[in-house]
Amino acid sequence: MAVHTKHPVAAPPTAPIRATSGHLLLRGWCIFVLAAALAGSAWPLALGIPATAVAVVVAGVVSASVWALSRPPVQWRRLPWFALSYVLWAVCSLLWTTHLAATAATLVLLLVTTMQAVFVGAVLTWRELVRAMASALKWVLGLSLLFELWVSVVWRGVLLAGFARPDGVVADGAVVWSHDQLMSGGRIQGIVGDATALAFLALLGMVVFAVRFASRAPRRTLLAGWFALSAFLFFRAGSALGWLGAAAVVLVLATVLVMRTTKRAGERTRYYLVYALIAAAGMLAVWFGRSQIFSFLGRSTDLDGREGTWALIAAKALERPVQGWGFATPWPPLDAASVPWVPGIDSALTQAHSVWLDVLLQLGIVGMALLALTFFAYVWRSWFFAVDRPRWDLVADRPYSPVTLVPTLTGAILLVQGVADSGPIVAGGWLLIVMLAFKIKQAPLLGRGASEERLVGEQGETERVPR
Repeated sequence: MAVHTKHPVAAPPTAPIRATSGHLLLRGWCIFVLAAALAGSAWPLALGIPATAVAVVVAGVVSASVWALSRPPVQWRRLPWFALSYVLWAVCSLLWTTHLAATAATLVLLLVTTMQAVFVGAVLTWRELVRAMASALKWVLGLSLLFELWVSVVWRGVLLAGFARPDGVVADGAVVWSHDQLMSGGRIQGIVGDATALAFLALLGMVVFAVRFASRAPRRTLLAGWFALSAFLFFRAGSALGWLGAAAVVLVLATVLVMRTTKRAGERTRYYLVYALIAAAGMLAVWFGRSQIFSFLGRSTDLDGREGTWALIAAKALERPVQGWGFATPWPPLDAASVPWVPGIDSALTQAHSVWLDVLLQLGIVGMALLALTFFAYVWRSWFFAVDRPRWDLVADRPYSPVTLVPTLTGAILLVQGVADSGPIVAGGWLLIVMLAFKIKQAPLLGRGASEERLVGEQGETERVPR
């Protein structure tokens, strides 16, 4: 005979799993590290070089302390070895550098940035990492718009580094932080003080916000608003190189999505050939039609005088082609008497406006080869991270995750930026390369492995349960 009772036999309801306060603080610190690195030159423009150096060292000490206390699982055999080899070669340049003080100072920035990249990649899961990137980009892009608005409404004029106002005409060699062109319709530079850098930050923001939107993250309406803000800043930055980067992102994204539709072995080969031909034709069209393209974008055919600068830098680099003149990224001030740098160039420059020329000048052919291997390994792993279906057992039809698009699209952005800008090897650019390369090697499958088997705490974001 059945016994009736008012007491349920099921397990009592429990509250959903939430991230601990310590983990929330850790994620907040990682967001600060990412935002500080992506902001890059905003720190010396606002605080000066000495204060920025102190902030870099303090942030590195804090991250190292948190890392030692949290002890996240790390597979030490699976590190981005080519990137670390490049860093080691830069350290070795202390033996032959012609500007020892500048090399030592900039090496501190390189070492701290590399350590921060590995730290963030080690303590966050893939979804947390993309979420932290989105939060950091919100801070940088939002502050860029507010900064330009403040310059136009309150400051009302050209703003120099250190919040200084020029006396009449801006002197040669002066570092202009903002030209006050938000209301006039001209190019804006944001808190980073560089229109090209702002354009690529906005492009990266569009990529990350779109991925978060496709991942069904909470507050998707706000994500759409942040995407619109990124598009506005990208358009107002007016960077010709940025538009080429956007074209590369569209091409890479289309290729990845097509590759994901293949079902048989060898089917991708045809697509690879077709897209290789399209890419080659596109590069030839850009090269031979650069006059029309740059005229349409409002730029001169010599990239606003960069070709002349490149010629001077190349001539200087060929004087010591193997080992270079010694690491110094970014370039030290030219008024330092102990730094014999490239004569005849703009005294306000802090880079060669080309990743490859910059590395050839500082670390020679050896350094350039190590950096090329770093980029090749990163592009190779990030590509297959995006196009291969997640599989670790007999189940072969697991769905793709939009999160896996972030590394390969970021790589496309940095590669195009490196053609005429040295951003990929400075601060935020280098941090992204090392961080994502490290994360791919540590966790090649989303949600699998020791570094991924922790609380994600997305609070509403849909996660597909592995079958």
